[in-house]
Amino acid sequence: MKKLIVVFITLFIGTVSFSQELDLGIKAGVNFANISDVNDLSSKTGFQAGVFAGIKFSEKIGIQADVLYSQQGAEFDAGKFDLNYINVPIVLKYYLVQGLNIQAGPQFGFIIDDDIYTDTFGTNSIEANAEKSEVAAVVGAGYDFPFGVRLDARYNFGLTDVSKTDNFEGKNNVFSLALGYSFL
Repeated sequence: MKKLIVVFITLFIGTVSFSQELDLGIKAGVNFANISDVNDLSSKTGFQAGVFAGIKFSEKIGIQADVLYSQQGAEFDAGKFDLNYINVPIVLKYYLVQGLNIQAGPQFGFIIDDDIYTDTFGTNSIEANAEKSEVAAVVGAGYDFPFGVRLDARYNFGLTDVSKTDNFEGKNNVFSLALGYSFL
């Protein structure tokens, strides 16, 4: 394990030293979340906040990883899905012109708090626990302003179920808008 960590650090330092630009910063924004494959759910508005690190390899290609606290879930008349995650999206950024970029990549989410309660027909109540982790795909667009401000619009569509109970199957779908600031 120690050898693997040393190899990873060496590759990271080597990549950073040969890259054109390094980004480190903070970001915050708003989420519009829902759960797919479930009827009668409405979007839940939440927030996200965290840090990002990115490397721009050339004028056209970069990669960015975020660590974000993210409020997700859905709302409906007979219950609630309040889900709080630590999400780690890793996106490839392709720059079209100047700071305008498109983004795509995987996201790994780890549940830190879940509150799932449904009352299906007024008498039948079920409580479920969310899965401890999830995998999602991320697509989006952004703009990196020259003075350090970053603007991102992303759509995350879940690839794994939120909960694996018999009565519930659904995946997170989240549209997010975030504003960030790069210190480098």
